[in-house]
Amino acid sequence: MLSRVADSVYWLNRYIERADNLARFVDVNLNIMLDLPTDVRQQWQPLVTTTGDSALFAERYGTANAENVIHFLSFDHDYPHSIIAALKRARENARSIREIISSEMWEEVNAFYLMVQEAAAAPLSVDALPVFFEQVKRSSHRFAGVMDATMTHNEGWHFGQLGRLLERAEKTARILDVKYFFLLPSAQWVGTPLDQIQWIALLKSASAYEMYRKQQHRITPSAVADFLILNRHFPRSIHFCVAQAEQSLHQILNTPVGTWCNPAERALGRLRSRLGYMTVEDAIATGLHEFLDQMQSSINEVSDSIYTTFFALELT
Repeated sequence: MLSRVADSVYWLNRYIERADNLARFVDVNLNIMLDLPTDVRQQWQPLVTTTGDSALFAERYGTANAENVIHFLSFDHDYPHSIIAALKRARENARSIREIISSEMWEEVNAFYLMVQEAAAAPLSVDALPVFFEQVKRSSHRFAGVMDATMTHNEGWHFGQLGRLLERAEKTARILDVKYFFLLPSAQWVGTPLDQIQWIALLKSASAYEMYRKQQHRITPSAVADFLILNRHFPRSIHFCVAQAEQSLHQILNTPVGTWCNPAERALGRLRSRLGYMTVEDAIATGLHEFLDQMQSSINEVSDSIYTTFFALELT
């Protein structure tokens, strides 16, 4: 497979997944705001902080209120990590490989982008925002389903899986970190109904609430962290995403499980092994914020290795 094609399929799926996760990212805060006391409702700065672009936001928007943060993360054409910017790039990647992907995939990407573009053109009311974010999530699911059903499961499909799964793992770590490290107003709130509300909203934002409740009767921080980090069967947990990404990489390289032949495979295998042999108590002992920060760094290391191994072209 041409490096250019593999790169486009990989990033097409990463950008679609990024839009989905950004919608979840903002939606969880909107849901939390509905149930919080009035004096702690305006917690929008943490969402900007976790993007790493606080300085850019402050320069362009100033105050971190609901309107500014939602526009920044959702509809800002000039911010490269917004929902609309991600979908614009996804559409560009899809257009460049029209001969590789199915026509149904192209139609889904195009319709997805146009839907968000229409929402960006007319300011949405607060009541309409949850509906919009639900549309974003459903459109992402439709694209994944259409891709699975209409594209040959060859190297290209596996590169798409790699992009989707690594993006999902990184964003699950990030959204869990937002709740644990940033959103609680004070340590005095730990264990209170406010704390419980936030954990429920977090699970719902990851579409994990119902599956979690089928396994656990009580909502506790350690049990939620265990479910979203280490569960081997839930499709949005970090461990599940990393393990499935490793399988796709083995399929691309045709190497036996448990072996590696390049830095990308080695980095991904090390990360999967670490997750496979640890417990949530190990993560908490490290410090959950510190552990999640390490997870994001490790996933970024895998992403960099994939770029260097498969996509970077040496000019001669």
